[in-house]
Amino acid sequence: MPEYSKNFQVGWVDVDANSHMRNTSYVERVADVRLMYFVSYGYSVSDFHIQNFGPVVRKDEIEYFRELNLLETFSVNFEVAGLSDDASRMYLSHTFLNQDKQLSATVRTMAGWLDLAERKLIAPPEVLRNALWALDKTDDFKPLPSSVKK
Repeated sequence: MPEYSKNFQVGWVDVDANSHMRNTSYVERVADVRLMYFVSYGYSVSDFHIQNFGPVVRKDEIEYFRELNLLETFSVNFEVAGLSDDASRMYLSHTFLNQDKQLSATVRTMAGWLDLAERKLIAPPEVLRNALWALDKTDDFKPLPSSVKK
């Protein structure tokens, strides 16, 4: 699948006391982009509820380069930086570009899939494994070990 990207606009609720997009808005946008991607790949939000599991974030790392300001448009690109064979563990990369296509920020997310009843990591269904493997890979992509015991 070609590069996955979504466009947004900085809203009033996204702005902090310094008059630029607040850090938590970056994390909220990448979560939205990930779910939008899975939906575009044919896996709906209700599918997560029916199968009683969902994505779980272990760590987010944000690096800022340029401010995003109120009502400014920007895009968020989504790639995979690391993935286990069974897609139970993933290292995701999100790039924020301002309206002039300049790098504004990057968010790297270490995540997995949580079984909501068992409260343990699981491998996702095949459609999600395929969706993750179909994403563009970062230049520093690395395979990850599985966290699911067989």
